[in-house]
Amino acid sequence: MATTMTAEEHKSRSDRSYKLLLLFAMISMIMMFAGLTSAFVVSKSRVDWLKDFQLPSAFYFSTAVIIGCSVTFHLAKKAIQKDNQKATTAFLLATLALGILFVVLQFVGFGQIVESGYYFTGSESSITTTFLYIVTVVHLLHLAGGLISLLIIIYNQLKQKYNSTQTLGIELGAMYWHFLDLLWVYLFLFLFFFK
Repeated sequence: MATTMTAEEHKSRSDRSYKLLLLFAMISMIMMFAGLTSAFVVSKSRVDWLKDFQLPSAFYFSTAVIIGCSVTFHLAKKAIQKDNQKATTAFLLATLALGILFVVLQFVGFGQIVESGYYFTGSESSITTTFLYIVTVVHLLHLAGGLISLLIIIYNQLKQKYNSTQTLGIELGAMYWHFLDLLWVYLFLFLFFFK
């Protein structure tokens, strides 16, 4: 005897599938960054490795900003679960502003590194700064995907597509931003302690 799925069961199964796909994508990103940081550790034994290199101050500020992104996205998720549309929109817009500020601070940090006399490419570059540049740019590329998805989520929110029973887009966005946040904090701490 065939059983039919209710619309609610179908939605629940579909939501789980999207979350699982995102989880697999995040695991593959973790593996990529594990490879990059492993190469970083191995390269530390090189004679041309910079032992006295300091992270730029902008990276400290950007770390605080990306943690703020996670907080505002979490608050947006809580607000939509209570059908508070106005607060949801405000927190999503705050997340976008903080995300853009994070990107700006990363480029300010690159500028500070160059001002200190270190370069990322060319004859005056070092393996240390080249690795730093690669790791942060790859993270920025993943963040660009996060910003694009956030813009889509904000658009859908403005079109009133989310409510307490339809939160999947915001949940997936929050999952990804929390992941980006943890990933940057890991990279920052790694670069800080393993220079």
